Amino acid sequence: MMKNNIKKILLCIAVVTVILSVFTVTAFAAGGDVAGAIEGTWNAAQGQIKDVVNNVVFPAVDLILAVLFFVKLGTAYFDYRKHGQFEFTAPAILFACLLFTLTAPLYIWTILS
Repeated sequence: MMKNNIKKILLCIAVVTVILSVFTVTAFAAGGDVAGAIEGTWNAAQGQIKDVVNNVVFPAVDLILAVLFFVKLGTAYFDYRKHGQFEFTAPAILFACLLFTLTAPLYIWTILS
């Protein structure tokens, strides 16, 4: 019984592998210049990528980190009230990450360009 299941699983994996190899298409860069193709793509889409990252990604990450920071700060305070010892490591790490993501749009594009 177990051998039949293993045979069926191996057969399914073989069929999927054959199907994937049949439907894949090899892509070549023009003239074999892969670096030039990547740079051309980046230069063409750089403005759109910057707009999306600056206006969507960073604010979303900032919001998530801010909520996590204040929640962790609250739970650390309640733990302090309960145990008498304030654990500041997690709020400090979240605060540092929040500062990093808040200031990242100012310098991240000079690093990537």
